[in-house]
Amino acid sequence: MKKGTYIVLGIILVLVIWLYSSYNSLVPLNEQADAQWGQVENAYQRRFDLIPNLVNSTKAVLGQEQKVFGDIADARTRYSGATTPDEKAAAATQVESALGRLLVITENYPTLVSVGTVRDLMTELEGTENRINVERNRFNEIVQGYNTKVKTFPTNLIAGLFGFHERSYFKADATASTAPTVNLQ
Repeated sequence: MKKGTYIVLGIILVLVIWLYSSYNSLVPLNEQADAQWGQVENAYQRRFDLIPNLVNSTKAVLGQEQKVFGDIADARTRYSGATTPDEKAAAATQVESALGRLLVITENYPTLVSVGTVRDLMTELEGTENRINVERNRFNEIVQGYNTKVKTFPTNLIAGLFGFHERSYFKADATASTAPTVNLQ
């Protein structure tokens, strides 16, 4: 064989190794983002498991504010019907809004908070909300690493070739910065 043939084979070998390495670096990042979204959903599920207990305990003590209870049930139904992370995040934001109104109601009724079951469920729900925030932050960090890899040259060539696309970050709803208001009249 000629020297030029070895050079061409060497270049091909380097390209194949680079292709293999680039592809194999994208797969774990993509799987990591999927797994972390699963953790976000686990935290959402914990919230959704607690909410009916809190609502039922609150209803037992407080026979009013049916709209808030209906809004919570409606938002939970939207979440269970959502199929993409973006749809689930939007539905979860609706749950947060309704839940915020419920928490305002409970703050306005100190006797409600003094009921042990309601107090304990609120404490669990607060812990779950903190966990959701942690999991969302981790998800966004992982997505940032993945998106950076997908967009960075020359890995972006491999990403495009094998169908690795930029992922969406979890973003709070625009109304999330506005505190909920509850009119008890």
